[in-house]
Amino acid sequence: MTTQIQQATLAGGCFWCIESAFNSIKGIELATSGYMGGDAASAEYNKVATGITNHAEVVQLKFDPKVISYREILEIFFTLHNPTQLNQQGNDIGTQYRSAIFYHDDVQASQAKDIIQEIFEAKIWDENITTEVVEQSEFFIGEEIHQDYFTNNPDNLYCQAIISPKLAKFRQTFVKRLKH
Repeated sequence: MTTQIQQATLAGGCFWCIESAFNSIKGIELATSGYMGGDAASAEYNKVATGITNHAEVVQLKFDPKVISYREILEIFFTLHNPTQLNQQGNDIGTQYRSAIFYHDDVQASQAKDIIQEIFEAKIWDENITTEVVEQSEFFIGEEIHQDYFTNNPDNLYCQAIISPKLAKFRQTFVKRLKH
């Protein structure tokens, strides 16, 4: 009997960091950078970066629910970004950097709302959580240059200054979940 691979689509700032982190997790078959949630009929980086399409930079995950649950994916997601920053992550500012969970079914919607409520009640953040929980829409795969960006561009200044420290902390926290 084969496992039914499921999808999750998450927006938490620049997709390079989110993609790199999830590609290292057991049970994640594929993490693909792209765009979702916009008004335009298509999406490409140069337009999305201006904010005019209203798309978010997202990572779409294909995962094996027998190895990692959707809930666990959300728990990881909330450690990878600051869900209280409206339309930004650090110095990355604009609606394309918003925090969002694009659910693929009612179960995912319910779990997303539940975990946000739990985080709120636990007072983990001093500010309100701004993460949107919205139904998935058309996914536009990001340009080839954006796929596996961190691995392919480790000397990039953004990768060194922003992504490397974030991933180092992430790997320490989730060491038992890493593929290698």
